[in-house]
Amino acid sequence: MPILSALIILSILGGCLVLLVPASLERWSKHVAFFTALLIFTLAIALFLRFDSRAPLMQFVERYPWIHSSSIHVDYYLGIDGISLLLILLTTFITPITILSSWRTIEKQIRAFFALLLFLQAGIIGVFAALDLVVFYFFWEVMLIPMYFLIGVWGYERRVYAAVKFFLYTMAGSLLMLAAIITLYFYNGAVTFSLPDIVANVQQRSLILPGGVEAFLFLAFFLAFAIKVPLFPLHTWLPDAHVEAPTAGSVFLASILLKMGTYGLIRFCLPLFPRSCIKLAPVAITLAIIGIIYGALVAMVQPDVKKLIAYSSVSHLGLVVLGIFSFNVEGLMGANYQMLNHGISTGALFLLVGILYERKHTRQIRDFGGLAHVIPIYSSFFMITTLASIGMPGLNGFVGEWLILQGSFLANRQAAAFATTAVILSAVYMLWMYQRVFFGTLSESNRLLSDLKLREYAILVPLVVMMVWMGMYSATFLRKIDVSTARIVSDIDSIRQQISPKIYRVRR
Repeated sequence: MPILSALIILSILGGCLVLLVPASLERWSKHVAFFTALLIFTLAIALFLRFDSRAPLMQFVERYPWIHSSSIHVDYYLGIDGISLLLILLTTFITPITILSSWRTIEKQIRAFFALLLFLQAGIIGVFAALDLVVFYFFWEVMLIPMYFLIGVWGYERRVYAAVKFFLYTMAGSLLMLAAIITLYFYNGAVTFSLPDIVANVQQRSLILPGGVEAFLFLAFFLAFAIKVPLFPLHTWLPDAHVEAPTAGSVFLASILLKMGTYGLIRFCLPLFPRSCIKLAPVAITLAIIGIIYGALVAMVQPDVKKLIAYSSVSHLGLVVLGIFSFNVEGLMGANYQMLNHGISTGALFLLVGILYERKHTRQIRDFGGLAHVIPIYSSFFMITTLASIGMPGLNGFVGEWLILQGSFLANRQAAAFATTAVILSAVYMLWMYQRVFFGTLSESNRLLSDLKLREYAILVPLVVMMVWMGMYSATFLRKIDVSTARIVSDIDSIRQQISPKIYRVRR
């Protein structure tokens, strides 16, 4: 079986197997889910090792007829480049960790919960691997269902409100994207939904979209992806979803689902609508900068640790969008790397908050203080993750932020100056939160808190190892995306030369 399909099918079969565990043995369903996720992660590592970093084309391609008639041609078409490779690796790395984090906290409908995690993984891998627009849309929509139930059934007090809000926001953007996909199909001669084929027609000028049509199509795709990022002012669903979701749901949201938005901008908007991207880049950059500053300022005043981390994601993902619309190798490579960094460090923060919530049953900052005196090992893990989140040199966040700021400085110095505030403000709200939670006066109610247990070490150690590895040996991952990002930037370069040949200077 081809390896990409194997990743998706094994996730689905694993989820079905979990559901088939007898009710009398329900607690064993988590073991089935965990070992299935480990198997899939092992396959993803094999995919990573077999990937040829020097090849400019999509690899591990699978293409079979799916929906074919006289008027429609949809293929089951999968393939990956370096960008999607690393996001699939991130997805399969995070899934067994989230399963382990839910080992003792999920006490009702255990089989359904762990099955939904595996189904969610299948949908996400499909999104990152799909090369047919209809297949991409199929996986994009399928992914909504398990996430909706994870929030709505196993979340906290306002879980139903948060789940419905998440679903409606994403669905609204998705329907616009579907209209754009159908329009693009007919403008391309109603021949194929294949993304590589349509992109090739755009580059060869055999597909020329009228200015107004291209702008509409770009905005439809952009809106769908901006909601998922989420980009200001479309971010309001995120804090509610994060706060009300169970720990596993929050980790999936922060680590993977938000990256689907930025991935969509890179994979679809840039190659399909390069002229609209260039013309409307100032708008995207302005929204990104507003999100960077707004998210940081709002995070600074949050009384709830989980909501603080949620708003930090608005700020960090705004920085990623800024890197994407810098249109140079440094900015785009930094954006890709920062997607991975954010997935590791912010996912770890939500896991750490979940561990603390299991012991204290509160997330309010005012209920803590002096925890470093009673749970020093936990406090040390939290400090390392905090430093990674704010971009401390030697940890993963530094590399991505530095590349993005370098790329944005080369493209737009004013934007880079505003974006630099993200580094300063993130240090302010994260370190201030850490100081209030872990230092100061220790209350009597916190004296009996226990430090990390073996299962929690198993959750956190791999994440901290990755933070250090990605900070010290970033070439391990940057080599995989080098050719892919260079190709995208080269295609944008050629369009920019056509638009402004006198003032544009090609940068290599």
